[in-house]
Amino acid sequence: MTRSEAKPPKSRFAKIFMTAVLLCVLAGVVVFQHSMDLKGKPEKTARPPASVPVTLAKVESGEFDTVLNGLGTIQAFNTVQVKSRVDGEIQKVAFTEGQTAHKGDVLVQIDPRPYQAALDQAKSKKVQDESNLKNARLDLDRYTKLGDYASRQQTDTQGSKVAQLAAQVASDQAAIDNAQTQLDYATVRSPLDGITGFRQVDIGNLVNGSSQTPIVQITQVEPIFAVFTAPEDQLHAITTSMGQGDVPVEAWNTDGKTKLSVGKVSLINNQVDTATGTVRIKAVFENKDHALWPGLSVSTRMRLGRRRDAVIVPDDAIQHGPDGLFAFVVDGDRKAHQQPITAGRSNEGRTLILKGLTPGQTVITAGQYKVQDGSLVEEAKTPNTHVADQASADTAKDAR
Repeated sequence: MTRSEAKPPKSRFAKIFMTAVLLCVLAGVVVFQHSMDLKGKPEKTARPPASVPVTLAKVESGEFDTVLNGLGTIQAFNTVQVKSRVDGEIQKVAFTEGQTAHKGDVLVQIDPRPYQAALDQAKSKKVQDESNLKNARLDLDRYTKLGDYASRQQTDTQGSKVAQLAAQVASDQAAIDNAQTQLDYATVRSPLDGITGFRQVDIGNLVNGSSQTPIVQITQVEPIFAVFTAPEDQLHAITTSMGQGDVPVEAWNTDGKTKLSVGKVSLINNQVDTATGTVRIKAVFENKDHALWPGLSVSTRMRLGRRRDAVIVPDDAIQHGPDGLFAFVVDGDRKAHQQPITAGRSNEGRTLILKGLTPGQTVITAGQYKVQDGSLVEEAKTPNTHVADQASADTAKDAR
């Protein structure tokens, strides 16, 4: 082996050593640079928990009407199907559909001539029989004055004849009354005050007393009444209120947005429906403006009394949980806490609180779905509030 051939291994080891040194130097530089970067960055600070935007309201104290809500149906006070009581041809229709008819108004005129003729005949028969009766009485008087000169048989026979003719005259009067009644029936009149419906017959039609088809139906709507139900456990409160005076009932449309009329309770049914646990109640309304109509479905609000110094919250503050009703109460640190409550009835967007809240407390009425017990909350700004704040900021900017 020559000297030149032994040098390459030493040169290879030197290169490997130098490469390792360079790698160590580079690693040191990288570590140093990373440590310098960490020293230059500011330390991160813990952020406070974000507050939940909600709508707040105060628990109030004041008067609260005890109202019992229900569903009812309007029914006519009276409904009559006007039919003909005699046979004949309709000569005149004196009403229009949907008009207000008063008791005694003429609705339809049936041909009266046959009935007028029957009446005239009955009257003439009575005149004839009255004349015969008068003559028979004169003969009886003569027989009576003759005394023993007239036979007793003649006198008794004449007295019997007078009695028969008197009975005939009475029968004639009955026939006259009947003929007059039939003649009156030829003029069909309204039996009550009400609203006429669809006309079922026209001029020229023949009608008869046995027909099942009415001429028109008349419905009395002044006054009118509503029939609705109430829970049986409220029966005592209702009867107690009726004992103290009239119990007002309001009729509203089914969506509860429009009040139609105000009336009063007139009747409580004489038995409770055991199948539903309710009792039927009738309320009467004057209905001068015809706001209520037979068959109309309404929401009813029966006022049973008024409580003073009642604890009241908006309906939206009441929440339903697995353990019952509760409300979120906000303390001085703006933290929300679940408060179990006992609620009474609701009226016009407000609920009576029987237990759990006191006047002056702050409750959440909107945004509860984001809130948990102990959550930090803040009152959400309405669009109007945001506009007002922006206007104030712009004013301050202009002043500067």
